[in-house]
Amino acid sequence: MTDLGWPRLTAEVPGCGGAFKLVPEDFEVEEVPAYLPSGEGEHLYLWVEKRGRDTRELVRALAASLGVSEDDIGVAGMKDRHAITRQLVSVPARAEPKVPEFALDGVQVLWTKRHGNKLRTGHLRGNRFRLRLRDVKDSGAARETFSRLVAQGVPNYFGEQRFGRAGDNADLGRLLVLGQRLPKRPDRFQRKLYLSAFQSRLFNQALAARLHAGTLATALAGDVLRKEETGGLFVCESPEVDGPRVAAFEVSPAGPLFGPKMTASAGAVAELEARLLAEAGVTPEDFKRGGGETEGSRRPYRVRLGSPELTAEKTADGEDLWLTFELPRGAYATEVLHELLKDG
Repeated sequence: MTDLGWPRLTAEVPGCGGAFKLVPEDFEVEEVPAYLPSGEGEHLYLWVEKRGRDTRELVRALAASLGVSEDDIGVAGMKDRHAITRQLVSVPARAEPKVPEFALDGVQVLWTKRHGNKLRTGHLRGNRFRLRLRDVKDSGAARETFSRLVAQGVPNYFGEQRFGRAGDNADLGRLLVLGQRLPKRPDRFQRKLYLSAFQSRLFNQALAARLHAGTLATALAGDVLRKEETGGLFVCESPEVDGPRVAAFEVSPAGPLFGPKMTASAGAVAELEARLLAEAGVTPEDFKRGGGETEGSRRPYRVRLGSPELTAEKTADGEDLWLTFELPRGAYATEVLHELLKDG
């Protein structure tokens, strides 16, 4: 099943119609860093703006230009090619004299500052988005959907980007979990990508089941609940007690990213998760083969839209909508668009 086949929270609201990503300027993404560089240390942080370039292209070009290994370059997250993106990148401070010479079409280094540690995956609070939907047919439907997402949260699906252009990353990850050889030996990055895609598909299936059951924002006995403020996890023993906390967005049900370190659910929730594994033909022990890539964790089934705003702009062709919002790290802005467009 592709991303477009997953059930939607606002399925009863019509799609608003419109076109997206006709030009990179229709999709702006800016990282919200977890911290800012201190000004001292053995690493140099670069605040980089990219147009029409993905993060891997940037890393390869920086490594070649600065004379460092790609492994020495740090990023907090991967960014889309078809967008205007701004993000932090870290390089060894010894490369600082060469940074002014760095040139790549579509890329600007806006500022640099030293810091004590290398930037690593996940070293960000989230991302700030500014999206343009062109020639919208039903702005009323768009406003209704957006209002519901603000009030109830966005289903935290992994986006289609996670599963690769051919859509087979998850299948390849399953083979790795089962200890089987792939037709082509993957490099370390590809291996991580495939294993993560398999975990992601199982999570999406669990989330889809919650939406089908109407329990996205419901505390079920045996649920693993995640605290919004701290990220702490606990198992729901009393839905009567935890239900109001879910309704107030203090805590949210958290779905499975299977692996040996994943916090276990209980009761009927654990039975559903066990069925997902059985249907996929894998066992919990199989994930040990993934090593550090499949240690396991929990991911909230929904995320809050931060600083949401929707504005209209009249054009010669009709009406465009501008959407601005923040999402926590790991959440996909495309899932907001799928709710609005109903394009699957």
